[in-house]
Amino acid sequence: FQDYSQLTLDLTRNELIVGATEWIPDDDTRRSCQSKGKTEVECQNYLRVLLVNKTEVITCGTNAFQPLCITREVGNMSSVLDRVNGVARCPYDPRHNSTAVVTESGELFAATVIDFSGRDPVIYRSLGGMPPLRTAQYNSKWLNEPHFISAYDVGLFTFFFLRENAVEHDCGKTVYSRVARVCKNDIGGRFLLEDTWTTFMKARLNCSRSGEIPFYYNELQSTFYLPEQDLIYGIFTTNVNSIAASAVCAFNLSSITQAFNGPFRSQENPRSTWLPTPNPIPNFQCGTIDDDGGPNDGLTERSLQDAQRLYLMNDVVQPVSVDPLVMQDDVRFSRLVVDIVQGHDTLYHVMYIGTEYGTILKALATTNKSLQGCYLEEIQLLPPGVWEPILNLQILHSDRSLFVGLNNRVLKIPLERCSNYKTETLCLEARDPYCGWDRKQRRCTTLEDSSNMSQWSQNITVCPLRNQTTNGGFGPWTSWQPCSNDDGDGTSSCLCRSRACDNPSARCGGRNCEGSTIEVSNCSRNGGWTPWSSWGQCSTTCGTGFEMRQRSCNNPSPRHGGRVCVGPVRDERFCNEGVSCPQPIFWSLWGAWAKCSADCGGGVHSRVRSCENGNSCPGCALEYKACNLESCPEVKRNTPWTPWMPVNVTLGGARQEQRMRYMCRAQLADPHELQIGRRKVETRFCPNDGMATCETDTLVEDLLRTPVVRVAGSGWSSWETWSTCSQDCAKGYRTRKRTCATPEGKVAPPACRGSPVEYQDCNSKACPVSGAWSCWSSWSQCSVPCGGGHYQRTRSCNNPSPVNGGDICIGLHTEEALCNTHTCDGGWMAWSLWSACDDVGLQVRSRVCGAQGSAPCVGNSTEHRDCNDIPGKAVNSMHLVLFAFKSSWRPRKESCMALKCIWRFVNTVYKERPEVYRRVLSA
Repeated sequence: FQDYSQLTLDLTRNELIVGATEWIPDDDTRRSCQSKGKTEVECQNYLRVLLVNKTEVITCGTNAFQPLCITREVGNMSSVLDRVNGVARCPYDPRHNSTAVVTESGELFAATVIDFSGRDPVIYRSLGGMPPLRTAQYNSKWLNEPHFISAYDVGLFTFFFLRENAVEHDCGKTVYSRVARVCKNDIGGRFLLEDTWTTFMKARLNCSRSGEIPFYYNELQSTFYLPEQDLIYGIFTTNVNSIAASAVCAFNLSSITQAFNGPFRSQENPRSTWLPTPNPIPNFQCGTIDDDGGPNDGLTERSLQDAQRLYLMNDVVQPVSVDPLVMQDDVRFSRLVVDIVQGHDTLYHVMYIGTEYGTILKALATTNKSLQGCYLEEIQLLPPGVWEPILNLQILHSDRSLFVGLNNRVLKIPLERCSNYKTETLCLEARDPYCGWDRKQRRCTTLEDSSNMSQWSQNITVCPLRNQTTNGGFGPWTSWQPCSNDDGDGTSSCLCRSRACDNPSARCGGRNCEGSTIEVSNCSRNGGWTPWSSWGQCSTTCGTGFEMRQRSCNNPSPRHGGRVCVGPVRDERFCNEGVSCPQPIFWSLWGAWAKCSADCGGGVHSRVRSCENGNSCPGCALEYKACNLESCPEVKRNTPWTPWMPVNVTLGGARQEQRMRYMCRAQLADPHELQIGRRKVETRFCPNDGMATCETDTLVEDLLRTPVVRVAGSGWSSWETWSTCSQDCAKGYRTRKRTCATPEGKVAPPACRGSPVEYQDCNSKACPVSGAWSCWSSWSQCSVPCGGGHYQRTRSCNNPSPVNGGDICIGLHTEEALCNTHTCDGGWMAWSLWSACDDVGLQVRSRVCGAQGSAPCVGNSTEHRDCNDIPGKAVNSMHLVLFAFKSSWRPRKESCMALKCIWRFVNTVYKERPEVYRRVLSA
């Protein structure tokens, strides 16, 4: 999987450094990883530590479950300065979390897991000049299944923020968020706590919604440190198995220090209760023991016995405000950064909060009640319907940019978009600390871009009106009530209850509720048969077959325990018993393959077959196959030599002449497809006596350097007419020529500047392609089940289609044949077409009794209907207008469209000319 969760900024160079998965481990390491049961995806190198330390970049990756750390040069990542084992600095598994920080003196403090299986969590110090130290191994009271969030280097201490299973919680399992710290000068213990921290302490972080029974957001997800304000901002959420809810709380370093200066909470034995214990050193500042070279020289002031049992603080770190700065239900926040913005009258803290859906909420962090929890805007980063959690956020103040790390990309978005607010009202009502209205420039600008602060105004007094996405939620079910249920098959008495999607309602693109809004019970109903369908088409067109009719048990359908219908679902009977089949039609054997269309390079050849006993066999009578696919031998061709042309003339009248030809070579089946290639030039020298034969001279370098003497009065003749084009289509070329003559009438090409020959493209239009028929389709079903119908098949002129003026296909595109000529039930043949309307406005059609023997056919042989009852079709109004203009009253007993009838758009036929005529025009 791709992963752009590791981003860091090199502020001295204004650079963003991105860690991904392209740092590939060697083949032996990957094979070793897969031999231990890991997948190919897991056995990649996933960057988990990415830190800038002055002129170095520390990078640590999982390296196919063999962690590796490499120090590289800033500005030149390919330059490797050092390579060390990554164990205790980076996890083995890319799914295990970790965090790290490097101090100014070069020590690397990492919080991660130290073993292959991920069961030994550790806070570990390495590199630099201090001895390596770690937390107590396999002691869940120090670290109990922790999830490390962040680490910061602050003064004498290094702080770690994490969440873990609470050891002091004695009723079930719960998760607490913690802040832990160690002294940077800790060197471990002597005999006791050797190679182990002696200054490790941790305290709980409280982020809760106030009330008689507070609502706790127990799980820390992300932090952001503002060193200018000594503030730590944190995102807290509910457990993943609970309802989704998130909050942002801020903590002063002073309140964190106060908790660490307070009493401890300890446990005498595993069965006893956790009780408060006084702090032996209430204001511990990492002081050390001066033993003048003794065994305790350099140890911290803490007693090793106290360090072994006193590490959990009794007091909880409280936030700067009673309630969280931001609270939101039905969503989980994932990442957070904070920017300090200078407004017109005060400083504002603007938070950028990433969510699990891939959106960024821009909000104000303030204790002002009227502005608390204000959302300035919601930035949608992904296309609609795509959800992806934000993995990392980095803010670059100098560039006013926010960098967003996702699974497979890194995005850069501006911190402010003041130019989007085009009017003063929009600018001020946005309540954005970055933006204000510049009255002189008459536009919305940042404070830095304003003409004068006195001309720049803001109005951040209340939260802006904004459209925030809210997903819908169901309210409670109502109580069961008697109801009637009519589903189209009848009404029955039932019990019903309902619920509404109004808790809350979906707003601004939020998802609607998923699930039913009504539940119905206790509605039993017996099933009933529908009437039989009409008899279907006979299974054969000749010879004895069968036809079928069906019915369904849905009149009504059995519901809620009702009885199903009794009896068969379908009924069958014989048909076409007296119709003999014609002689079978079949294809002959394929003929031999014709000669291949190309001797090499891939051609096609064909073979044919014929349809015996008819001309309607399914399929094609012609088949094609590729042939001679082997490469063609190389073909070489030379163009003819051009005429000799003078290129240089000496003062004595001697001249130098050249001619040229082109040679090309390629593997082609058709030599005429060769294109012009390499050019060959020959040169000869001609003396001025005119008597000697010109000899070929290839050593002309000196002559080419001799300046040409132009003869005064020389000039080009008019261009000759263009030659014919080299090709009829698909782009060829043509030429025309001219000659250079001296005043004496002699031909002297060197005396004129320019070329005696000119080339021009011609006939660039595409070549025409004639159309060809596709194969016939299969025969359609018969148009009627009895009484004589027809079926048809079609073909299209698209094999290929005619283009660029090519010939169209010749022949029919549709063929028809008779079918189902047997008589229908009762002996009647099919109805004829309706006749034209007669004098009294009626139409008539007839049918013929084809029954054999003395039994007469049942029913009428003719049928009448009123012309006003003819089902109309919607006619285009413009066509009606043309018809109204061009029609005239014609003799009776013609078709309705030429008699006194005009169609109106509402599918009704009229006979009154004036009114209908006006309605047609108005339509």
